[in-house]
Amino acid sequence: MSSAFLVLEDGRVFTGAPYGKQGSSLGELVFATGMTGYQETLTDPSYAGQIVVQTAPHIGNTGVNQKDEESDRIWVAGYVVRDPSRIVSNFRAESSLDDELVKHQIVGISGLDTRALTRHLRSAGAMRAGIFSGAAAEKPQDELLSIVRSSVEMKGQSLSDVVSTHERYIEKPTGESIGTVAIVDLGIKRSTIEHMLARDLTVEVFPATVSAEVLLSNQPDAVFYSNGPGDPEAAGDQVEVLRKVLDQKIPFFGICFGNQLLGRALGFETFKLPFGHRGINQPVMDRTTGKVEVTAHNHGFAVKTDGLDNLQSANGYGGVRVSHVSLNDDCVEGLECLDIPAFSVQYHPEAAAGPHDSNYLFDRLVDLIKANKKVK
Repeated sequence: MSSAFLVLEDGRVFTGAPYGKQGSSLGELVFATGMTGYQETLTDPSYAGQIVVQTAPHIGNTGVNQKDEESDRIWVAGYVVRDPSRIVSNFRAESSLDDELVKHQIVGISGLDTRALTRHLRSAGAMRAGIFSGAAAEKPQDELLSIVRSSVEMKGQSLSDVVSTHERYIEKPTGESIGTVAIVDLGIKRSTIEHMLARDLTVEVFPATVSAEVLLSNQPDAVFYSNGPGDPEAAGDQVEVLRKVLDQKIPFFGICFGNQLLGRALGFETFKLPFGHRGINQPVMDRTTGKVEVTAHNHGFAVKTDGLDNLQSANGYGGVRVSHVSLNDDCVEGLECLDIPAFSVQYHPEAAAGPHDSNYLFDRLVDLIKANKKVK
């Protein structure tokens, strides 16, 4: 079998075998720690522009199926696994992972030491990389390294427009609706919408480029900012829209990228993490209850605050506290506004894939909507 190469921008090269489509692909190299849920990872729009390394050694044994997709395509820029399953063995499988990668034109590499690679990234940090197989792997390695080093860095990229819906759409619950949530799709996962529908919320989903006037035109009971890829510092337009939402004291809930944009709307800074949080086994403490949750993550940026309590919004939105913190590195994992109805978390409460410890956050959104209606 022909060789494939994973070339890192710091000059390190890993040799393996082609997996998925043969060719070349460039992106930010990151690792995901989930032992299951590879299909949800691949179809998560938050991974756009990234080459994903699966730290679990054996990938693909349950195949793929349409129901587990979080969007209508695979978004990762490239895929790195150690031992791809030779067979598919699951009653829900409709296709193999290898065939799915080929179908969506995803260049991958297998058969390399993903443990050594992950340890390297834990030390050196996430970085640009390229996968080269087939004819692309026949070029001299110094030329491949030059290609990687000339590629675009993740910092400064705005990718929401790439992954967002192009048209507004509405979905209604099967029961009587208790309210409408206007969603700004920055790379939303299907499970998020399903959680809201299950709580009898009507969702009105808008493109990432929506204006505040259009977003609020139907007088929604709440506004939601989804997860998504890219640098929050490059999302100035979405931050300005959010500030207009906060100005009107409309209930707001944001997750992942939405958490970072709430932070920036309040006047806090965001920064790039060395290697990010990605996987379905990240411990987080809810400081309002003291409960520790095992949570699903996918983010390379975070909100920076000076402390956890007694914070004030530099943009005039009153008191703020850090509601959730990471127990691995003390990273800010949630924000709660004390004077306006707004909160957010950095992780993925829809848990697709992952533990269900944080599903209650959708109930908090419902409670916030009900409380705001009573005030009116």
